Amino acid sequence: MSDNNTWLDKAKSDGQAALSGGCHNWPDSVVMGHDCLVIQEDTPIRVALLGCGTVGSHVAKLLLEPGDLQARVGHPLELIGIGVKHPDRLRPGIDQRLLTADVESLADRADVVIEAIGGIEPARGLLLRAMAHGASVVTANKVLLGACGPDLYAAAEAARVDLYFEAAVAGAIPIIRPLRESLVGDEILAVKGIVNGTTNFILDQMTTTGQSFEAALARAQELGFAEPDPTADVEGFDAAAKASLLASLAFRTEILADQVSRQGITDVRPADIVSARRMGCVIKLLAIAAPIDSDPAKISVRVHPSMVPTSHPLANVHGPYNAIFIESRHAGRLMFLGPGAGGAPTASAIMGDLVAAARNRVRGTSVPPVTVGSGRTAAGIDEAVAAACVSMEVVDSPGVLARVAAVFADHGVSISAVRQVQSDQNPTAALLEVTTHPATSGAVTLAVDQLRGMTDTVCGEIRFYRVEEV
Repeated sequence: MSDNNTWLDKAKSDGQAALSGGCHNWPDSVVMGHDCLVIQEDTPIRVALLGCGTVGSHVAKLLLEPGDLQARVGHPLELIGIGVKHPDRLRPGIDQRLLTADVESLADRADVVIEAIGGIEPARGLLLRAMAHGASVVTANKVLLGACGPDLYAAAEAARVDLYFEAAVAGAIPIIRPLRESLVGDEILAVKGIVNGTTNFILDQMTTTGQSFEAALARAQELGFAEPDPTADVEGFDAAAKASLLASLAFRTEILADQVSRQGITDVRPADIVSARRMGCVIKLLAIAAPIDSDPAKISVRVHPSMVPTSHPLANVHGPYNAIFIESRHAGRLMFLGPGAGGAPTASAIMGDLVAAARNRVRGTSVPPVTVGSGRTAAGIDEAVAAACVSMEVVDSPGVLARVAAVFADHGVSISAVRQVQSDQNPTAALLEVTTHPATSGAVTLAVDQLRGMTDTVCGEIRFYRVEEV
């Protein structure tokens, strides 16, 4: 992102010029308030929509249908245009005259810009341009925020405009605002959640029907829960971007998506589902952010399949639903549950942000997008502490369990339980399932690597899952 600074410098300089009355693009109906621009009474707030795909088309229809948005905001909202690549393409239910390919001009003329393009460019440049011209911004773009969030946050603060992104995590579930506002006076201890509906549907299918990963994915694609190219979902990229936003808000620091330790679900097998069931668990792809106990200045932010006890609220989240579990010092344990994707749920969250940004515009205020300054940094996956379940096929002979236990002990990993069942594949082998007490992932990984080299003891594949505590 070497060209970020050009846009950022432009946003900062134009934002400061705007505050001193130097921006000539605002009409006479705009006057200066205490912190930012104020829209004079009865002047419509001009809304520009960038993108008209699944989410954008839902937003456009909500803006165009009769309703009481004006009463909620205190001013009328005017959709001044929809930026698209192909304005000649017919879009049912949307006035063709609103469509334009001149997205730069559209961003320049708006009071609030809604970005529903996706990806990093041209979305990043357009949003920085809009903020430099004094517009507040609403986006659902977790990829952009996960990669370039700090630059966008700085540009919004420099121009004293709003940057809202409730729809970027968990669709219609209100989770960003609670972390940003409602819980800001509390101390967040941990954020854990199911933030990708595609992977939750796939794992739920594997658990309830016994399907393989491949069959469950095909079913998800058939029902429209998975894209034709599901890589971003099943490899954990989507969840990692969302985890970075949750961690940044919860722990007042800047965590980018590429700092999130990530493991997808493509390697989850039916045998792992069965092993989890024997432990009284289900497998879920979790996004987790929490301080490292031994070094609270570091935040462990990770995405990976976890064994979740059936008594945990997250274990009972089924289908394509999302759920986010927050542990805080004073409020205790909170869970937010709902549809995490889709045009209508995401559009609902965007409209909520639009109303908030428009109200602030009317009042002449803005809200900092992310409050940083905790000084905390991202920890590596090896520093994360969790219980683990390690399953392996071993030679069914005396002394094997002692040798396995000694390996874990050598790496400082304490064993809490051992289960042994007959192997389905090899009559001379046993399936050993070892559950550990909480230990660093690095220590468990070293133990597993050593066990893989003990061919006189381990005669099959070793599987390793972290176990979430109740």
